[in-house]
Amino acid sequence: MDLNEYQKQARKTATYPNVGNNPIYPTLGLAGEAGEVAEKVKKVLRDRNGDFDKNMREKIKLELGDVLWYVAQLSSEIGYQLEDVALGNLEKLSSRAKRGKISGEGDNR
Repeated sequence: MDLNEYQKQARKTATYPNVGNNPIYPTLGLAGEAGEVAEKVKKVLRDRNGDFDKNMREKIKLELGDVLWYVAQLSSEIGYQLEDVALGNLEKLSSRAKRGKISGEGDNR
Protein backbone atom coordinates (compact mmCIF):
# COMPACT_ATOMS: atom_id res chain seq x y z
CA MET A 1 0.00 0.00 0.00
CA ASP A 2 1.35 3.43 -0.83
CA LEU A 3 1.21 6.30 1.64
CA ASN A 4 -1.60 8.19 -0.06
CA GLU A 5 -3.77 5.07 -0.14
CA TYR A 6 -3.06 4.54 3.56
CA GLN A 7 -4.06 8.16 4.23
CA LYS A 8 -7.29 7.72 2.27
CA GLN A 9 -8.21 4.52 4.11
CA ALA A 10 -7.22 5.92 7.51
CA ARG A 11 -9.37 9.00 6.90
CA LYS A 12 -12.44 6.76 6.76
CA THR A 13 -11.88 5.96 10.46
CA ALA A 14 -11.48 9.58 11.61
CA THR A 15 -14.27 10.27 14.10
CA TYR A 16 -13.09 13.27 16.10
CA PRO A 17 -14.79 16.67 16.47
CA ASN A 18 -14.89 18.84 13.33
CA VAL A 19 -13.06 16.41 11.04
CA GLY A 20 -11.84 18.43 8.08
CA ASN A 21 -11.39 21.60 10.08
CA ASN A 22 -9.53 20.55 13.23
CA PRO A 23 -5.74 20.21 13.10
CA ILE A 24 -5.52 20.50 16.89
CA TYR A 25 -7.06 17.11 17.67
CA PRO A 26 -4.66 15.02 15.56
CA THR A 27 -1.72 17.14 16.76
CA LEU A 28 -2.54 16.28 20.37
CA GLY A 29 -3.12 12.65 19.47
CA LEU A 30 0.22 12.51 17.69
CA ALA A 31 2.02 13.86 20.74
CA GLY A 32 0.27 11.32 22.97
CA GLU A 33 1.00 8.34 20.75
CA ALA A 34 4.64 9.36 20.28
CA GLY A 35 4.84 9.47 24.07
CA GLU A 36 3.48 5.92 24.25
CA VAL A 37 6.20 4.74 21.87
CA ALA A 38 8.82 6.46 24.02
CA GLU A 39 7.39 4.89 27.19
CA LYS A 40 7.58 1.39 25.75
CA VAL A 41 11.17 1.92 24.61
CA LYS A 42 12.06 3.39 28.02
CA LYS A 43 10.65 0.35 29.78
CA VAL A 44 12.65 -1.98 27.53
CA LEU A 45 15.78 -0.16 28.65
CA ARG A 46 14.75 -0.10 32.31
CA ASP A 47 13.12 -3.50 32.76
CA ARG A 48 14.58 -5.67 30.00
CA ASN A 49 18.20 -4.53 29.74
CA GLY A 50 17.50 -3.22 26.24
CA ASP A 51 16.19 -6.55 24.92
CA PHE A 52 13.55 -5.81 22.30
CA ASP A 53 11.96 -9.24 22.19
CA LYS A 54 9.32 -10.16 19.61
CA ASN A 55 6.41 -9.35 21.93
CA MET A 56 7.74 -5.89 22.77
CA ARG A 57 8.58 -5.12 19.14
CA GLU A 58 4.99 -6.01 18.23
CA LYS A 59 3.63 -3.67 20.92
CA ILE A 60 5.85 -0.87 19.65
CA LYS A 61 4.76 -1.58 16.07
CA LEU A 62 1.13 -1.10 17.10
CA GLU A 63 1.95 2.22 18.74
CA LEU A 64 3.90 3.30 15.65
CA GLY A 65 0.78 2.54 13.64
CA ASP A 66 -1.14 4.94 15.87
CA VAL A 67 1.55 7.59 15.31
CA LEU A 68 1.22 7.06 11.56
CA TRP A 69 -2.57 7.39 11.77
CA TYR A 70 -2.30 10.74 13.51
CA VAL A 71 0.38 11.96 11.05
CA ALA A 72 -2.00 11.04 8.24
CA GLN A 73 -4.91 12.88 9.89
CA LEU A 74 -2.88 16.01 10.58
CA SER A 75 -1.59 15.96 7.01
CA SER A 76 -5.17 15.75 5.75
CA GLU A 77 -6.30 18.54 8.05
CA ILE A 78 -3.67 20.94 6.72
CA GLY A 79 -4.12 19.92 3.09
CA TYR A 80 -1.17 17.65 2.33
CA GLN A 81 -0.98 14.17 0.94
CA LEU A 82 1.13 11.90 3.10
CA GLU A 83 3.36 11.00 0.16
CA ASP A 84 4.20 14.69 -0.36
CA VAL A 85 5.11 15.00 3.33
CA ALA A 86 7.39 11.96 3.06
CA LEU A 87 9.02 13.14 -0.17
CA GLY A 88 9.57 16.60 1.28
CA ASN A 89 11.31 15.05 4.25
CA LEU A 90 13.59 12.95 2.04
CA GLU A 91 14.46 16.02 -0.06
CA LYS A 92 15.32 18.00 3.07
CA LEU A 93 17.51 15.21 4.45
CA SER A 94 19.22 14.64 1.10
CA SER A 95 20.04 18.33 0.86
CA ARG A 96 21.48 18.33 4.37
CA ALA A 97 23.54 15.23 3.63
CA LYS A 98 24.98 16.77 0.45
CA ARG A 99 25.95 19.89 2.39
CA GLY A 100 27.31 17.95 5.37
CA LYS A 101 24.59 19.30 7.65
CA ILE A 102 22.84 16.14 8.89
CA SER A 103 24.21 16.77 12.38
CA GLY A 104 23.62 19.97 14.25
CA GLU A 105 20.61 22.00 15.26
CA GLY A 106 17.97 24.10 13.60
CA ASP A 107 15.45 23.68 10.83
CA ASN A 108 17.41 25.73 8.30
CA ARG A 109 20.79 24.02 8.32
